[in-house]
Amino acid sequence: MDQAVNAANLGAAAGDLSMWALFMHASVVVKLVMIGLVTCSVIVWAIIFDKFTTVRRVNRQANDFEERFWAGGSLDDLYESDGAKPVHPMAAVFGAAMGEWRRSSRITGIDLVHGGVQDRVNRAMAITITREMDRLNRWIIFLATIGPVAPFIGLFGTVWGIMHAFGSIAAMHNTNLSVVAPGISEALFATAIGLVTAIPAVIAYNVISNSMSVFEDRLDAFGTEFAAILSRQSEERGA
Repeated sequence: MDQAVNAANLGAAAGDLSMWALFMHASVVVKLVMIGLVTCSVIVWAIIFDKFTTVRRVNRQANDFEERFWAGGSLDDLYESDGAKPVHPMAAVFGAAMGEWRRSSRITGIDLVHGGVQDRVNRAMAITITREMDRLNRWIIFLATIGPVAPFIGLFGTVWGIMHAFGSIAAMHNTNLSVVAPGISEALFATAIGLVTAIPAVIAYNVISNSMSVFEDRLDAFGTEFAAILSRQSEERGA
């Protein structure tokens, strides 16, 4: 009975090889594979758009902050305006270091270069950088997962579809190309969707991961420079 139905579907699809017809005449399992892959593709593109927008935003915010930081103004004023309630990663690193330095100096009454205060400042910045990068890298693992997996999911749909297509062809006792082509096309359509889903995910993962690594290096460099500034100011204070 199922083979007869599939055979009828093949016959109906013989003259229509549009994407919608290929989907509609596919078996239930292949349809589920296609729907799953299309859903993953939508999520992939949403993540790509979000991450590229985020990378541009945090770099622009970091540029603006560094301009104010290197303008030579008061660090205390900059802390009150940006560091106390940071809204971007570089301000968060600055706020963590500045807050720890101020608390340590106030509580211990010692300068930055003694009593392990500099170590606490460095740890505060390192923890903040890790936390901010974890937040920025959220959902990137989805791209890393979908990239290599999606083609195999599509291939599974293709194998399943070909099995049913050959079963239907056998039921029709006809190997004419016009009969064979629709069923094979429906099956291969799943692999095509898998590749369309995987390729952007792999490319985007590599590009975004590289951008995130560059930004993390930028935060590390800023933290190192800021720690040196705090150390120099403390030495001048103690002189």
